[in-house]
Amino acid sequence: MRQTGGAFAPDPSPVAVWAIPAASIVIGSLITIVPLIATFPVLPPLGLMVLLAWRLLRPDTVRIWSPLPFGFFDDLVSGQPLGSAILLWTLAFLVIDLLDQRLMSRDFWQDWVLASGAIAFCLIAGRLITTPLEAHVDTLLLFQVIAAVLLYPFVARLVAWLDAKRGRA
Repeated sequence: MRQTGGAFAPDPSPVAVWAIPAASIVIGSLITIVPLIATFPVLPPLGLMVLLAWRLLRPDTVRIWSPLPFGFFDDLVSGQPLGSAILLWTLAFLVIDLLDQRLMSRDFWQDWVLASGAIAFCLIAGRLITTPLEAHVDTLLLFQVIAAVLLYPFVARLVAWLDAKRGRA
């Protein structure tokens, strides 16, 4: 039992402690298979965004090796070359972990900048891996990066809500 606001609440379920973050990341990756008709494909990498939001909000929920299985799953459902999300998500995660150790304290704006840099890196490097340099998709890539950066606060808010629900589970 733990005390919350003067009342005692049951401890969270051990399954909910790890299942809610994992399920939210997997669902974020599965959004890419929803049949969506769009003139310009600018769907942001929601699986990556949810993973980064969990890492930046609650570092104890996702381990340093978590991008490996989640990146593998994202590669399987998104159609990217196998190993691209594994590599790029892990590199972004390691850089965020390195920068996080250097910062004394962080606020939401710094989290947003860290996540935006990681998302932009993964999208740009993923484009370089999958598309020949002669293809002119830079404008769409720019729109996708902008959409992801602007959507990140909503994803972070959703993760904070899920974290609160996880604590009460």
